Amino acid sequence: MNDPSFEVFREALLHEKQASPHTVKNYLHDLKEFWGYLHQFSPECINNKKLELNKVNPLILRGFLSFIFQGKSPATVARKLSTLRTFFHFWVKRGVLSQNPAKAISSPKIPKKLPRFLNVDEIFALLDIAVTDDFQGRRDCAILELLYSSGLRVSELVGLDETCVDLENRLVKVLGKGRKERIVPVGKKAIEKLKIYLEKRDKVLAQLKTTNKTSSVFLNRRGERLNVRSVQRLVRQALVRSGLGKEISPHGLRHTFATHLLNAGADLRSIQELLGHANLSTTQKYTHVNVEQLMKVYDSAHPKA
Repeated sequence: MNDPSFEVFREALLHEKQASPHTVKNYLHDLKEFWGYLHQFSPECINNKKLELNKVNPLILRGFLSFIFQGKSPATVARKLSTLRTFFHFWVKRGVLSQNPAKAISSPKIPKKLPRFLNVDEIFALLDIAVTDDFQGRRDCAILELLYSSGLRVSELVGLDETCVDLENRLVKVLGKGRKERIVPVGKKAIEKLKIYLEKRDKVLAQLKTTNKTSSVFLNRRGERLNVRSVQRLVRQALVRSGLGKEISPHGLRHTFATHLLNAGADLRSIQELLGHANLSTTQKYTHVNVEQLMKVYDSAHPKA
């Protein structure tokens, strides 16, 4: 699939919208799936291996969404519709199309999912697991502390460079969604663990004797920037060692951070800033968690519940 309209759209996402490589990859994956559907069921929309944009209509789009709905969740279908809306809107703005064929299509209703998080005792149990006093042990410990202390997205964490960390003032500068920068405070315990890890890190880099010195904060044993999958794996392994019997992702530690702040009386606007949410409505999901917790307390404690 080397359609010119997809390639122009990809370049615009990268250079004009400053979208992350992960976002661009997801958009192109959705468009590739749409291309496959057109090739099989609406070949009139493809001419000489090129997409005929003006031949795509709402009926074709509905057919595609119905086709993928058979094996996908409503959230996935909604995301793919969002991709198509963005793609065709791009060509409307460029003057190639007079209207967006995806605009009139309603998004499927997505059931609300409450964020998964750990309670205070559980997060303390996770952070207090015994670690080995070596590079990997100290690195994993620092990562767990920082994820909970600052509520970072895992992509933000692995993207940290040395210049982003202010140990003295207990701050980190992160590059979030939409390439927006924000400053986030870091707890004393996390700073303490981070300092211990950075000493180990410097020793490992010195031993590697590589000419390509990296600025990345979190590294693997080869001195390369740690990736998202490695962080997901280390969180999973830490949960097993903690004996909590729970499954939670690095993003779950971000949910834990936000939920505990809200329970302790922090206002939604402050939590929104700390999390880097563009819209307050995204942050408001944590109020549902808070209400659910209150209901559990009420049901267990009130004599007439």
